[in-house]
Amino acid sequence: MLDAWGIKGWIRVQPYAKDPQALFSSRRWFLRPPDAAPASRPATPLPAYLRISEAREHGDQVVASVRDIADRDAAEALRGARIFVARSSFPTAGDGEYYWVDLIGLEVLNRDGALLGEVAGLIDNGVHSVLRVRSEDAPERLIPFVAAYIDGVDLQARRINVDWGLDY
Repeated sequence: MLDAWGIKGWIRVQPYAKDPQALFSSRRWFLRPPDAAPASRPATPLPAYLRISEAREHGDQVVASVRDIADRDAAEALRGARIFVARSSFPTAGDGEYYWVDLIGLEVLNRDGALLGEVAGLIDNGVHSVLRVRSEDAPERLIPFVAAYIDGVDLQARRINVDWGLDY
């Protein structure tokens, strides 16, 4: 959560998806504390979830009205919290589309069948996503998640096949 929005307890959120539809279709947003709380602000216990009355786009962000949060001070107390929604709220991915959460942990093999590692995360560079592939015996590899390098994704087998050499 970025900050309070207005004086009536609305919150401002930066979504991590190009299409924040999951936020709009869910009326319950689960909360986790920030990765690191600022030293200047004491840690405030967070509710387990927020009950959303209304949510809408506001530029590249989302603003939402939360039940039981009536003023700006209560909204500001949530600053920095991480918001999650239930998987059932996600729109169905189209053919050839994948949620990042589904790719993390998949094995990555090249055309020779050599194991390059496991997807540790993804980076969005604005143009396309990049797989962060880690293994115990090699430095982290960054593989563009584009058709030129991705031969296929098999979620059932938990594997991504790539056109990528061991020495890249």
